Amino acid sequence: MLNILVDTGSSNFAVAAAPHPFITHYFNTALSTTYKSAGRTVAVRYTQGNWEGELGIDLVSIPKGPNGTMSINIAAILSSEGFFLPGVNWQGILGLAYPMLARPDSSVEPFFNSVVQQLGIPDIFSLQMCGAGLSASSAADPTGGSLIMGGIEPTLYQGSVWYTPIIEEWYYQVEVLKLEVGDQNLDLDCREYNMDKAIVDSGTTLLRLPVNVFNAVVEAITHSSLIQDFSSGQSFRITILPQMYIQPITDVDGTLDCFRFGLSSSANGLVIGATVMEGFYVVFDRAQRRLGFALSSCAVSGGVALSEIAGPFSAADVAANCSSGPLKEPLLWVISYALMAVCAVVLIILLLLLILPCRRRDHSGEITDESSLVRHRIK
Repeated sequence: MLNILVDTGSSNFAVAAAPHPFITHYFNTALSTTYKSAGRTVAVRYTQGNWEGELGIDLVSIPKGPNGTMSINIAAILSSEGFFLPGVNWQGILGLAYPMLARPDSSVEPFFNSVVQQLGIPDIFSLQMCGAGLSASSAADPTGGSLIMGGIEPTLYQGSVWYTPIIEEWYYQVEVLKLEVGDQNLDLDCREYNMDKAIVDSGTTLLRLPVNVFNAVVEAITHSSLIQDFSSGQSFRITILPQMYIQPITDVDGTLDCFRFGLSSSANGLVIGATVMEGFYVVFDRAQRRLGFALSSCAVSGGVALSEIAGPFSAADVAANCSSGPLKEPLLWVISYALMAVCAVVLIILLLLLILPCRRRDHSGEITDESSLVRHRIK
């Protein structure tokens, strides 16, 4: 049996298929009677770590899940770097995002898409991540939580589920309107929060913030000043207590006790990772293109709830459009090639304008470095 990391920030289902010093067991494809190689290589790079392997197809059934056996795409990990870490208790990864993120291309149907298509369950799953305050390097294994496919489990959350739209179907991209530290609004343009993208990603440990936002959060925590509260309106607010992002770390041998800051800066967008998600029961309602948040029943320490959710609140004081919208990879390539073509045309015109007059003035007909403005610019 293999333990699998649930990752809403990628779309490949992959398992270790070769020995590795940091894992205890792996899937030996040669001993499987149902695994079939697709004859294609695949490589996936994450914020931390990467792996390479081969694509295959296998039959899978889900214990305590939807009834039936499915034929699914599976990647056999043959080599990796910085992916399997010391002390981890998982040997594979289950990517639950949309086909656009699948590698090597979107024709590789993700696991949950196969489940929905072949078993006919509703296109919705929900996730409860437990073990608040315990890092991946802790000697004690945190409680795994629950993944519910096809619906919602009321016993895993308290109160109501608050929903926000999925802005784009690649990552689970949402729109962040405000960030507060205590009662202090960071008072940044909301487009700063959504720079590049803002996503909900269970495979990322920390709450990752764009550099400007991260600096503002650190400053706000340092000064701890207060401002006015939200007024009434139509958005909602999720809150995590310091116990969620000031995380105790115990060394493998149990001799080192310290804390880490559960936030980090990011160069590629805002990522709502496990630091935040452990406080909530998160509903990925793909059918209605929305994400839901409710208080998790396991986000409690010493009888004290470590997260809060409230609303509705007003968003009247933020920009009408907080995200410019992501540029999907195919579109980026089209734009890049179009710009290259335009630049090529402009360069040709400049060369004609610059070289032809020079030929008339230069009796020898030679084009020298001194006569070519474009050459000087290239140098």
